[in-house]
Amino acid sequence: RPRTAWRSRVCAGRDERSAARARRPCGVVTMMDVDYGEDEGAARATARKTKGRGAEEDDRYAGKSGHFERLANDDDDAGPARSIEGWVIIVSGVHEEAQEDDVFEAFAEYGDIKNLHLNLDRRTGFVKGYAYIEYETKQEAAAAIKAMDGQVLLEQRLSVHWAFAKPAGERRKKR
Repeated sequence: RPRTAWRSRVCAGRDERSAARARRPCGVVTMMDVDYGEDEGAARATARKTKGRGAEEDDRYAGKSGHFERLANDDDDAGPARSIEGWVIIVSGVHEEAQEDDVFEAFAEYGDIKNLHLNLDRRTGFVKGYAYIEYETKQEAAAAIKAMDGQVLLEQRLSVHWAFAKPAGERRKKR
């Protein structure tokens, strides 16, 4: 059944000419009949259409296409994890005025460094205080961690650990 709703037109900040152009004087209250059908809201809620990828069931992930490659597990217990290219360690406590050569020289004696990231603060241009160092073998990375953890480089004590580690305890379920 239709209900009566009151709508008022308030002209905030309008002058008389703009109100005359709108053909309605400011401050006029009009009455209109509105039908609030209760069945419209229920139909709208149940007929919701899902958009985007995955909205409909398809065979996109059927067969082998949903399975992804994994790195070979050398042992299943907790400990360091190998990245795709090598063994990565994180060095924190790096002095803000350290150069890449300083860090490279300190860690190069434990093995061949494949990659070294020394991130800089965009605003100041100084080192953020940490570095990532990648070694080819696990033994080289372990030797660097053992030797350099707690050592002083440019008057600051370094903290050296594995960047990636396998979780202890129960492993994730395989799909």
